[in-house]
Amino acid sequence: MKLIVGLGNPGKKYEATRHNAGFWWVDCLAQAAPIALRHEARFHGEVAKIATPGGEIWLLKPDTFMNLSGRAVAALGGFYKLAPEQILVVHDELDLPPGTIRLKKGGGTGGHNGVSDIAAQLGTRDFWRLRIGIGHPRNQTASEQEVLDYVLHKPAAADRAAIGDAIARGLEVWPLIAEDKLEAAMLKLHTKQVMGNE
Repeated sequence: MKLIVGLGNPGKKYEATRHNAGFWWVDCLAQAAPIALRHEARFHGEVAKIATPGGEIWLLKPDTFMNLSGRAVAALGGFYKLAPEQILVVHDELDLPPGTIRLKKGGGTGGHNGVSDIAAQLGTRDFWRLRIGIGHPRNQTASEQEVLDYVLHKPAAADRAAIGDAIARGLEVWPLIAEDKLEAAMLKLHTKQVMGNE
């Protein structure tokens, strides 16, 4: 693992919205390190390096707005010649309820514009994703505008607390992710949630 990308939209207007759950996770990781992210124009976002036993790993928060997230990922990934499987994208997930977090490699983008743009820029979907559940507006037949309004608004207090719990569980498996033990991280993350939901 060489690059952790948190997805979100830049600016005060968006910082507390559901769509910024990926930013929240990276911010929490940086605070725990502790390290400070700084703006890097050539990489179209805020970046930092986090030290791990296996070497340094980049953190990236694109400032391109969600729909162009791939520009930042391709810039940094291309400069350092990173393989897609060395990249973990952390993002909000409509198809998972608040309080749920899942790790997976590849697969579909679920209509997530940030993930879709990264796949388009990299030319593959074969990168890792840490999906933070935010729930879905009312039902699965919500219109595109309803979904947009939902992700660009703040979650209710109970949902925000549940999302915070999921972020904390994701941070618990960070040492495994940093050591490239992704399968072990996945097992620990998913098993714990199944047991906790019973």
